[in-house]
Parts: sequence; structure tokens; C-alpha cells
Amino acid sequence: MTAPPLALGPGPAIETRALTKLFRGKPAVDGIALSVPRGSVYGFLGPNGSGKTTTIRMVLGLVRPSSGTGRLLGEPMPGAARRVLPRVGSLVEGPAFHPYLSGRRNLDRLDCADLTADPRTSRHRVDAALDRVGLLAAAAKRYRAYSLGMRQRLAIAAALLMPRDLLVLDEPTNGLDPQGTREVRHLVSDLASDGTTVFVSSHLLAEVEQMCTHLGVMSEGRLVAQGPVAELRGGAPPVALVRTDQVQEAVRVLVGLGLGGVEPVPGGVRADPGGVEPEKIVAALVANGVGVREFTVSSRSLEDLFVSLTGEGFDVGG
Repeated sequence: MTAPPLALGPGPAIETRALTKLFRGKPAVDGIALSVPRGSVYGFLGPNGSGKTTTIRMVLGLVRPSSGTGRLLGEPMPGAARRVLPRVGSLVEGPAFHPYLSGRRNLDRLDCADLTADPRTSRHRVDAALDRVGLLAAAAKRYRAYSLGMRQRLAIAAALLMPRDLLVLDEPTNGLDPQGTREVRHLVSDLASDGTTVFVSSHLLAEVEQMCTHLGVMSEGRLVAQGPVAELRGGAPPVALVRTDQVQEAVRVLVGLGLGGVEPVPGGVRADPGGVEPEKIVAALVANGVGVREFTVSSRSLEDLFVSLTGEGFDVGG
């Protein structure tokens, strides 16, 4: 028996309505409404402890919500789990393999445990999955000898043993060095180019921004923003940057003009210009004796937007 050749129902790949999970009476996830378009690479972003993994567990049917509903590939969860989950690959909270077995033998065991998989074609599936993640040459090597990047790629290979319409990855680059991070990022891009919807949870803004087409931002159990990357970036307010050695005087002038978010930064002052024209800002600075080396108005970065939404910073590196 094999999985059906096509995606199941219509609608988004993942959709939730008022999804809520209470722990000891307190909301870990508070009424979120996810909408993950098919064919997208959706970055589920938020600081550690913001409710990302709990949300994923509810969406996959691993944890029952306290209230609200969720759908995977157009089908209600957890009621349709038997129909839906064969079309969904997942990596939640890191890979778990037998360290004394080779990469191939680990995948063999997982494939044999899949009741929807045809045992006559097991070897072909395992080889194809290993090749897909670039581990075919290392298939005979024991798992304990794999690098962190190789281990993460093997976990993704396990999720790809059968055809998938949706791949859910919870912190796939967690703990990886830059090379391992690049390997996983390129693999996600390759999967998306073949039409697989990829849902990537992360607290690393830089990684999510590089590989995702859509974003959802979590903060303290709430979904505070969601949409295409370009749309979210375009919705961020502009930022004015004054390069000057006379920082305190520049701050006084900008506050006096009514600019918001005025704050000193290395080499100058940053502020939200609001509706004040750049010409008026520069003229006021010069008239008050502030030496202006450079003045720019540009869109805020996604990092600025997310900090303003969540009230806390993100790990933007890796």
C-alpha cells in the first residue's frame, strides 16, 4: 500500500482557528490563527518559549488543544490523522537514531515500521532519500560518526522516505555550525522548488529570512504577525538615521520636531520620521548647529519590526 499521489483536501497546507493550549490554567498557545499557503516556505519565528513547538505538536495531532481547531492539507486534525499524516514529514525537537547503526540501517528500520510503505521497494526509497539529502556516499557510516549537519540531513531523509506534500521542521538548524546550517538551508530550498510546502520553526531570524517566502511571528503564545515576507517588510515603518558626532544635540532637535523612537546609535541617532519631511529634519539639525555627515531614510529591517512586535530581541545569527 502506498500513499495517495495527490494532496488531500483544498485550502492551506496548515490552517488553525483560535487554537489554544493551557498548561495549569495558563495559555502556552493563545487563540492563534495560522494560514500556511501550499507551496510556500513558511517561517514560524519567535523567541524560545514563545509557543512554537507546542503549536506544532497540536497541528500534528501529538497534543490535543484545549480549544480551537486545526487542519492539515485541508483535513481536520486529529480526526483525519490516519489519512493526512502519511503525506506529512516532520522533524520535531531533533533527530533520534541508533548511534551504533549506519545511516542506511537507521532508515531501513524506520521504513519497515511504516505500514503504508511497500516492503518490496524499501531499498529504492531509502537510497532515494539518502541521495536527496546528499548522504548516499556516507550511507554505510555509523550514525555516531556523523557530523551535526549530517545528522540533521538524515532526519530530513527519514521524513522523506515517502512522498510528502508538507514537511514540518522544528528548529532544523539548532546547534549546527555555519556549514551545517547552509546544508539544511539549501536542502529546504531544493524541496520547496519541487513543490513541497515547508514549515520551518526557528528562533534564528537571519536563517528564516534567507529561505522563507512567508512568516508567522509568535510572542508569549500569541501570533502577532503573519504574511508574505515582502508584505511584512513593506509594513514596517521607515527609519531615519543621522550620522553626527553631536549625538545629544541631535536627539534634542529630533524630539523637538516630534519624531518618534529617537535613540542614540553608534555614530549617530535613529528615529521614526513619521510624517516629517526629510528636508525639514536636515534643515532643523543644521539650524541648531548639528554637523550632519549623513542623513538617510530607509525601511526598517525585519529585525526592527519583530522587536517592535514582541518587545524582545531575536538571535539573528546562528
